[in-house]
Amino acid sequence: MKSTNLLLAFLTLFVFSGCIGSTNHYYVLSVASQPSHIYARKNKVIAVQKVSVPGYLFKREIATASSSSQITFLGAYWGEDLDEGLTNRLIGFLQKKFNQPAVYNYPWGLDKQPDIKVSVNISRFIAQNGIVYLDASWSLENMKNNKHVARLFSTSVATKTDATHIVNTMDQAFARFEESVAEGIRQF
Repeated sequence: MKSTNLLLAFLTLFVFSGCIGSTNHYYVLSVASQPSHIYARKNKVIAVQKVSVPGYLFKREIATASSSSQITFLGAYWGEDLDEGLTNRLIGFLQKKFNQPAVYNYPWGLDKQPDIKVSVNISRFIAQNGIVYLDASWSLENMKNNKHVARLFSTSVATKTDATHIVNTMDQAFARFEESVAEGIRQF
């Protein structure tokens, strides 16, 4: 009995010492940024489809571009699925921006149809040569009268080459994108 307990204690210590010694860093982008100012309430139900992202963002390891056709992994990791994280972030931002809780994931299992549907397609979101690039398109659809509007978005923000700075810069770039979408909804 004592030898079993002693063996169990050593195994536990061995497992936890491996975990404690790990130097992996995990990052998220899902925390909604704080709007610079609040728009008047739209009083409309806004639905946000899952954000579409490039395949390299589905990897858990953070990548940078060495060239237009080559990526390199940094040894730092995403702590979330970026398509879901960025979708939830955009929802949270729009709720804050319009001071309105009626912003949801689309589709949902409710009978009520939204007033406005937001679709986002990110084609490039990566650091290359000290710059984070975010290229995307977004569209709005009035679900009541089928009116559509679509826009392109592109921004580049200078960064350093380490993972922490790259992720912070990606956060800034996506904050610019959120503002662009919110302005589009305000004018829609």
